[in-house]
Amino acid sequence: MTVWEELKARNLIAQVTDEEEIKEMVNQGKATFYIGFDPTADSLHVGHFMALCLMKRLQMAGNKPIALLGGGTGMIGDPSGRTDMRKMMTPETIQHNIDCFKKQMERFIDFSDGKALMVNNADWLLNLNYVELLREVGAHFSVNRMLAAECYKQRMERGLSFLEFNYMIMQSYDFYMLYQKYGCNMQFGGDDQWSNMLGGTELIRRKLNKDAYAMTITLLLNSEGKKMGKTQSGAVWLDPNKTSPFDFYQYWRNVDDADVLKCMRLLTFLPLEQIDEMEKWEGSQLNQAKEILAYELTNLVHGEEEAKKAQEGARALFAGGANTENMPSTTLSAEDFDEEGNIDLIGLLVKTELVPTRSEGRRAIEQGGVSIDGQKITDVKYTVSKEALAGEGVVLKRGKKKFHKVNA
Repeated sequence: MTVWEELKARNLIAQVTDEEEIKEMVNQGKATFYIGFDPTADSLHVGHFMALCLMKRLQMAGNKPIALLGGGTGMIGDPSGRTDMRKMMTPETIQHNIDCFKKQMERFIDFSDGKALMVNNADWLLNLNYVELLREVGAHFSVNRMLAAECYKQRMERGLSFLEFNYMIMQSYDFYMLYQKYGCNMQFGGDDQWSNMLGGTELIRRKLNKDAYAMTITLLLNSEGKKMGKTQSGAVWLDPNKTSPFDFYQYWRNVDDADVLKCMRLLTFLPLEQIDEMEKWEGSQLNQAKEILAYELTNLVHGEEEAKKAQEGARALFAGGANTENMPSTTLSAEDFDEEGNIDLIGLLVKTELVPTRSEGRRAIEQGGVSIDGQKITDVKYTVSKEALAGEGVVLKRGKKKFHKVNA
């Protein structure tokens, strides 16, 4: 099976501009391709992880990845898939986020000896002269065609700022610059980026009278998969300080039955023959498939040792065991308790980050979704004493998937 055939078999390809040309370049290891990462937070999340897995897969086949950090486009914000305008970030925040991204990307992509590049579009976007940009780039874009793009149409009713309207031009200019500076001949992105990517291809053709190729991949967080990678309390992060290895493992251990094999194909490096064999699995075997998925992805992101710890901790919980050694834990201080030495259950849920707010904690308790050491608690005024949390502490549980050990 060729590289291209495997990409298609793993359902990574949504649409391309010239399949025969792209297939030949990818199979022969001649693609120098880029994927962009706007630094909207201080950690990569599951959506980025999917892109990084693709970059790793193509690099293993001899192609050259360019990780483009959006120090410039991050100043504007991508309107794709948004119902409102992104919060404006300061240059200091953007730089901090970029520094965090760099450290995490190196776990997936080999940047040694020029095998891959990491560049920042701030290097060319922030120094642009506005009038020159209008003359040299803006002249090649039709406003009518831009407004017809899906990424803009969905924002027209609620209001699209002129700032965001420029995002397509900025992204197109990125491909143009990468083509000239680094010989980048291919761009990858989620299928919600298709219009922006075509803009870059067209810009190169018009300005340089040369062909360039664009393709799009369907990542799990794009189109119908945007719901994936989100929990009730927010995104699933790659930073272990934001989403612990145990919670990361638990997230994948609890994916819907219908999504298990899809995630296997998209994200793991397991042979397709092994995954295809799992198509026959039913009942309890599906839980085994989920364990394999969770272990493989936790190993990729956090390493083998953390993956083993997470697996052991999860198995103990599913089996009703008492081994909580590898579970996320919080040790409360004296300041967390009131004068009588108690802490209310809602406050405990917030403290352990099982809920983001007290109001959500109240709802979770009222709906019967909270338990302590297996005992369901429905009283929103319930308190826990410092003595009860001494020693081994207690296991606080929210819903079927979120566990947390608490002691004092």
